Amino acid sequence: MIGIVVSGHINFATGMQSAVKAIAGEQEQMVFIDFVESMSTEQLEAQLRAAAKDVDSGEGVLFLTDIPGGSPCNRALAILMDTPNIELIGGANLPMIANAAFEREDANLPDLVAMLLEIGTSCMQDMRKEVEALMQPEPVAECEDGL
Repeated sequence: MIGIVVSGHINFATGMQSAVKAIAGEQEQMVFIDFVESMSTEQLEAQLRAAAKDVDSGEGVLFLTDIPGGSPCNRALAILMDTPNIELIGGANLPMIANAAFEREDANLPDLVAMLLEIGTSCMQDMRKEVEALMQPEPVAECEDGL
């Protein structure tokens, strides 16, 4: 099974942990690490490296972080650069993280990344446009025989 490490600023990771547990149940090989104000980026990277080792069963590790270019993403990127079989998605959202829990057992690492990127973007919707589209009257189909 692919190991997963979720990280983000302040309580992003532990907030996601609570939501994932409610949606998918308790998860093995899935660790949630908050980057809190009292931590240095070096401490964060050390925790991320330790977590990656803990969750890796040989099928790879996927880091899911909150903000592309933020400290959790940058520290995970440093790990990706010097560690084999690591992938990273910056800008992860709850649908991506929950689906990672469901899909990681039957997927390889590159396929899981592709699947989660598709899920993440497809779950973002302009709800006003969605409601307006639903409120449009159905077009009346004309019968060819005039009835």
